[in-house]
Amino acid sequence: MSNVNSHVKPGDKAPEFTTLDDSGRRVSLADFKGKWVVLFFYPEADTPLCTDEACEFRDAMPQFRAAGAAVFGVSPDPVPALAAFHRAHRFGYPLLSDPGSTVSARYGVWGEKNMYGKFVVGMIRSTVLIAPDGRIARWWKRIRVKGHAARVAAEVAARSAPGRPAPRPRTPPRRV
Repeated sequence: MSNVNSHVKPGDKAPEFTTLDDSGRRVSLADFKGKWVVLFFYPEADTPLCTDEACEFRDAMPQFRAAGAAVFGVSPDPVPALAAFHRAHRFGYPLLSDPGSTVSARYGVWGEKNMYGKFVVGMIRSTVLIAPDGRIARWWKRIRVKGHAARVAAEVAARSAPGRPAPRPRTPPRRV
């Protein structure tokens, strides 16, 4: 198994990127300085589990908006596939196209994974929370979809609450 995201961890500066969203507009991380940013990485638009995940993030958008957070779904799909996916489900946040997997690779979520007992290379379902200072606040690896978006929204709300100090970044457990 690959050592996923060994170079990007909580407290590190988030890797910059510019890519196209589902409507063909250029989106850069730099455009969101001073805001909480949620990037959830999913393997393929319009597949059952990816649709469930994207819909859970859609349903949690009121909490993300209240916390002043920007949310983006990122997949290797081309813009036309993302546009159709977005139209079908009215997500309320942009989907970002990463057809060369460069953004995913920078965030360490493109690599070897076990799929039905077979090791393949592809998108590893993960979520990254970027703080307003541009540093990674939290990284959820190999997530389980059910309830994940609500947990992310709760963490963003807790971290962005006025008068409350932001929790220290949690370092993932070290594998030996």
